[in-house]
Amino acid sequence: MFRQDRTNPSTAVSNWRGRHDTPKAWPSSAVSSWLNGGLFGGAALTAFGGIITQYTDSGTTYRVHTFRGSGKFYVASGSADVDLLIVAGGGGPGKGGGGAGGVRHKTGVAVSAGTYTITVGAGGEGGIWTSKPQASDGGNTSALGFTTTGGGKGGMYTGSSYNLGGAGGSGGGTNYSGSGGAGNAGGYTPVEGFQGGNSSSTAGGGASASPVVGVGGAGLAGMIGISATTRTYGGGGSGNNAVSPRGAGVGGGGALDTGGVPNTGGGGGAKTTASTDPPPYGGTGIVLIRYEVAA
Repeated sequence: MFRQDRTNPSTAVSNWRGRHDTPKAWPSSAVSSWLNGGLFGGAALTAFGGIITQYTDSGTTYRVHTFRGSGKFYVASGSADVDLLIVAGGGGPGKGGGGAGGVRHKTGVAVSAGTYTITVGAGGEGGIWTSKPQASDGGNTSALGFTTTGGGKGGMYTGSSYNLGGAGGSGGGTNYSGSGGAGNAGGYTPVEGFQGGNSSSTAGGGASASPVVGVGGAGLAGMIGISATTRTYGGGGSGNNAVSPRGAGVGGGGALDTGGVPNTGGGGGAKTTASTDPPPYGGTGIVLIRYEVAA
């Protein structure tokens, strides 16, 4: 049997010095393949930023960068197509529920060496009758060239223009009369959210449905998560105490007098009275970036 180490003892496997001598075994392998995981395992790119976790699902290993606040996604080397979840901040409530922040999923987003700014939208502030007569819309979230729109504010005063729900990723619920705020303010396909509730509902719209009676619109199940189990984002805030039934939208919407769940983009729940201080807020948004790593 041919023995390479006897023909050239200096090339015995035990004498190889890791990646330095790897070409002796795989001379056609590019250096980039060794450093980026093509030969020895590891990520297809070297990236930093956010909270980094890893899991395996159906034999595929994924790495996830989670941004619960604004920051930077830094790709030190390599390139990959990544999956992206972006959720905007939920709308602040008035006497109507806040609309959910817009939710968008993208696949096959190309990234390469460089620094990418991640902006995570804040939740909108609820209104206060005397000192803050209108609630605030949620903040937009953006990452890797894509944006979602903050949730619309809930209607505040009775009998004035302030009673109308604001437009947003999902619309806020009205307080007294008229229609809730329009959803999908970014004009995206598929839509990022739905309209808020009218005078018989007063609840905020959700990322996958408008509200029913006083219950906030349902959120959208996440395509990706920090584990193989995903969660739902973008639930609308509850309608006010003048309607029944009422309740939070699935996916982080706030119940009556309760803020949206942080990092879900849920709309804030309608206030019992317009003078409540401090008011509930909409839930902050979130960004998840996921890519495959070598087994």
